[in-house]
Amino acid sequence: MIEAAMTLPLLLFVCVGIIEFGRLYQTWQVMTNAAREGARIAVLPSQVNGGVDSRVRQYLQMGGLNSDSSVGVAITAVPVSLGAGSTASGSRVTVTYPFTFMVLQPIARLVVPNATAGAPITISTSATMRNETQF
Repeated sequence: MIEAAMTLPLLLFVCVGIIEFGRLYQTWQVMTNAAREGARIAVLPSQVNGGVDSRVRQYLQMGGLNSDSSVGVAITAVPVSLGAGSTASGSRVTVTYPFTFMVLQPIARLVVPNATAGAPITISTSATMRNETQF
């Protein structure tokens, strides 16, 4: 009985950690795919203003994530290497998302009572594609 009382909290903590980091990985995967979807729109020669932002937010919603104003979507022009020293113009779409652990961050606030212990973690991912040219 004493052994169970000592090991059960540790076992539960490990199980909760596995679930929480699984949620983090799933969120990162959805964000990566949303950045790719945004990059596909960004490289089009006749893209609509705000099309990249709306496509990224739409994909995040379909993936079960909030797409409110705390989500950041940035588009930057970058050179893309074509090999042999030549480059072409490209677009990079970067998506940032504030991720909050459901169980681990409240526990962190209890253990370390400062403002940063329970704050959301900002996850960032990006996708880069070569711009299409219109003939």
